[in-house]
Amino acid sequence: MTPELSLAIPSEDEYLALRSAAGLSAMTSAGARLGLPASWCSVCLRHAGELVGMGRVVGDGGLFLFLFVVDIAVAPAWQGQGLGRRIMQALMDEVHARAPARAMVGLIADGTAHRLYEKFGFGLVAPGAHGMLLRL
Repeated sequence: MTPELSLAIPSEDEYLALRSAAGLSAMTSAGARLGLPASWCSVCLRHAGELVGMGRVVGDGGLFLFLFVVDIAVAPAWQGQGLGRRIMQALMDEVHARAPARAMVGLIADGTAHRLYEKFGFGLVAPGAHGMLLRL
C-alpha cells in the first residue's frame, strides 16, 4: 500500500524519531517544539498512521524572500521507492503556488541527494555565488 501524503506538521516525538532513523542529525525537543509550528510548509507521508516520510520548507515567505528546504527524511524500510521525490514534489507544488515573486529557494544536499534536487530545478550556485555556513 502506498503511504498517504498530507500537508501536515509531524508531532515533536515522531519528527525526532524519523530524523534519527533516517540518519539525519539529532535535534532537541525544545527546538522541535518551537520550530515545527513555524514551518512555512510541511509534508507528512503516513502508512497505517505511522510517519514514514516528511519534509519541510522554512522561511517567513513575505519579508525575506528566501525559503529553505529542510528535513527531507524517509524511514529506512521505505527508502528506494520514490518517496523522497514524492515529498519534494508536494513541497515544490506549494512553493510554486504560494511563494511570492522573486523568492529564492535553497537547500543543502548531503551526499548524492543533489541528483534528486536537480530534477526540481536546483543547481549549484558557484562560481557566480558561494554558499556559506556558520555552525554555532
